[in-house]
Amino acid sequence: MTLSVVSGETLAQRLREAAPNSVVDWDETAVWVEPSSLGSVASALHGDADFDFKFLNAISAIDFVEHFELVYHLTSIAKQHTGMVRSRVYGREEPTAASVVGVWKGADFQEREIWDLMGVRFTGHPNMKRIMLWEGFEGHPLRKDFL
Repeated sequence: MTLSVVSGETLAQRLREAAPNSVVDWDETAVWVEPSSLGSVASALHGDADFDFKFLNAISAIDFVEHFELVYHLTSIAKQHTGMVRSRVYGREEPTAASVVGVWKGADFQEREIWDLMGVRFTGHPNMKRIMLWEGFEGHPLRKDFL
């Protein structure tokens, strides 16, 4: 089974209506959204009958030093397509983004892992604590500036 890819432009057009002021940019493969809007974006894409993104494949985080980038890989099994949502999170002291656990329960461990290893905190997460390292561990070891 081959899945089609929903373009970033298509996602951006729909999100401009469903989650106003959330879209920052888009390209052929992804849409970039405000980190504070991730919860409303997730709800919109999950609940939209045309997209039907009921499955969160993965959340990953990339440290670009000047910002962190969160990447959400989504799939609709019913519609047989995929989509990608990205978000740039600025600030190294207290980087935050909205949690999507309320939409996709599978985000629970993934958001905790990103917090633990990269230091991006997810607001609204019901149990934002370390998952790989012990409480009290100093720093976030996957950051480029970790010593």
